[in-house]
Amino acid sequence: MPHQPVTGLILKKYSGFYYVQDSTGKIYECKLRGKVKQQLILTGDKAMFTPIDEEHGILEGIVARRNQLYRPRIANVDVVLIVMAYERPEPVPMLLDRLLVLTLHAGLTPVIIMNKCDLQASDKARAIMSIYPDLGIPIINTSAKQRCGLDQLRCAIADKIAVFAGPSGTGKSTLLNNLAQDLTIKTQEVSSKIGRGRHTTRHVELYPLPEGGWIADTPGFSTLDLPEDLVSRRLTAYYPEFAPHQEKCRFLDCLHYRETECGVKDALQSGTVAELRYQNYVAILEEVMRNERCYR
Repeated sequence: MPHQPVTGLILKKYSGFYYVQDSTGKIYECKLRGKVKQQLILTGDKAMFTPIDEEHGILEGIVARRNQLYRPRIANVDVVLIVMAYERPEPVPMLLDRLLVLTLHAGLTPVIIMNKCDLQASDKARAIMSIYPDLGIPIINTSAKQRCGLDQLRCAIADKIAVFAGPSGTGKSTLLNNLAQDLTIKTQEVSSKIGRGRHTTRHVELYPLPEGGWIADTPGFSTLDLPEDLVSRRLTAYYPEFAPHQEKCRFLDCLHYRETECGVKDALQSGTVAELRYQNYVAILEEVMRNERCYR
């Protein structure tokens, strides 16, 4: 009796094969049906495939995506785990805000992971932990080496597709090893000369979690360009602390940049809006405005 097509989740592509997990957790090595070879198929795609034996199958096509990221290429993500370190390397708030804008613009849920909490927190790490919880963005303190905070992290990503983002050397691969069972992901120590690590992940792969859900390491996420459809008028939507003060702006379309009588800049002067966040906003705004001029 011929096998019938079933649905599954694409965990990775490797050497021309697609590895697909079915609803029971079984993984099949699949080749593409000829008619779908022209389709873009991503890690995270829900797929229709036909098992041909206990280990192999034919991938027939994919189900419409809820979303996709372009660098790295991955589909149907729910949560982005933005990993910064207490120290070694010192966190970069500008990169954090950039990743938050990218995450929110894509309609995904961000969670900030402050890793290496066994170390003394740098000034920038303390600033992040002081400012961002009030913005409604969860922060989880972890120590990959001491296995601290992992239960809280597991709860945040249970039954979801989650991806790691953040600079090299912050411990993403070590966290991934601790979260998923039987992994041998290569990790690398931070360079003592440059204070950061070289990224050791070469492709995007989803790892099934014992509690349900999947997690991916995502090479290149920390260098994502701003999307072309991000416009200056919408950037304030990703800075929720601006909202209570915008009604005091003289202009309805105020960018809180060079305008006079700006409620957000007044809040900045009074300390209600954090200078760190505002300066990052201005830097991103200027980049978005340059992009708008280029795309016209």
